[in-house]
Amino acid sequence: MVQQRPPSIGARVRGGERSFSFEFMPPRDEAGEQQLWTAIAELEPYRPTFVSVTYGAGGTTRDTTVALTGRIARDTSLLPMGHLTCVGHTREELASILESYAAAGVHNVLALRGDPREGPRAEWTPTPGGLTHATELVAMAHERGDLSVGVAAFPTGHPGASSIDDDTRVLLAKQRAGAEFAITDMVFRAPDYVALVERAAAVGADLPILPGIMPILNIGQVTRMAELSGREIPAEVRERVERHGDDRAAVRAEGIAMASELCEALLEAGAPGLHFYTLNRSKATREIFEALQIRA
Repeated sequence: MVQQRPPSIGARVRGGERSFSFEFMPPRDEAGEQQLWTAIAELEPYRPTFVSVTYGAGGTTRDTTVALTGRIARDTSLLPMGHLTCVGHTREELASILESYAAAGVHNVLALRGDPREGPRAEWTPTPGGLTHATELVAMAHERGDLSVGVAAFPTGHPGASSIDDDTRVLLAKQRAGAEFAITDMVFRAPDYVALVERAAAVGADLPILPGIMPILNIGQVTRMAELSGREIPAEVRERVERHGDDRAAVRAEGIAMASELCEALLEAGAPGLHFYTLNRSKATREIFEALQIRA
């Protein structure tokens, strides 16, 4: 008996039901792997719409990412999505990775250009024989016919874009190439997300856009992650955290409260769901769900 493939992420997100999803990273060692699978086990009862697994810079976690998403597809009730970037790969290698995902039972991918190894503001240099734009990777994945393709979106514009309007036109181009939904990088303020959706709609990009959520539990860690994405934490957000000084418990509590408020505001503004950057831990996400009265 042939097992029926579950609905794609694109179909689920466009179906109108509120989406909740979690993002994980490939573990670096045995302890990290144990931590990851503990987080997956603790979050699985919430029945997320999907989970995603990141892809290391320059393809450094390619095999691990494919294996991990395949294991999630086989051994859990979760619907996994693997990330894929253009960095460090030829067109033939990218086609091979897409084939590996499909062979592992993973039929949803997040197609990204990826950042240069020097950082998001560094000049982009394509890999010889590779692709230059995320739009090309979207088209390659979409043309297979058996993959649902998601893409990245940026509430305040990609740091490498010539303008925020140009960045919005890129999102439209990715939709036209076959993207079915988008996920933003970290959202710090609901108005930034609303402005992104309005800009997209104004140029004809009507794909669902899921806001990315990461609670600020440690100001240094989140600052580094924001810098890696070429952004700064807004002053009013930073002030709410820094007023607690070195009181780690108070900083963490403030971060959870801020994230919960942000999630409520985003959902009230019409966001089709929420995408949580978990850092392979579940406690903070579960605390936010408790505040939002979302039960396992």
